[in-house]
Amino acid sequence: MRQGETFLSSGYEPSLFLIGKNRRGHWVAQDQRGQRGGLFVNRAAALKYALFENGNKPQLVVEMPGQFELDLSVTSYPQQPAAASASAQLCAA
Repeated sequence: MRQGETFLSSGYEPSLFLIGKNRRGHWVAQDQRGQRGGLFVNRAAALKYALFENGNKPQLVVEMPGQFELDLSVTSYPQQPAAASASAQLCAA
């Protein structure tokens, strides 16, 4: 990262990123929660994105063997009904 740059996931804790090739031969990078990711033309670009997003922590990037498909529909932390009603009450106030 260059001086003065901030990673795009500001507000997030650094998270584990998985990288690998999909069935079409494109490189995929995706965070473990399934909230951020993308398709890339080569491994270097996928790795650069993963490092940029996780605050330049190479120990939090894992290369997946075999085929790895991008799936951003995964929600590891669904909003709890109590939290939803509490936030609705705050908005109404």
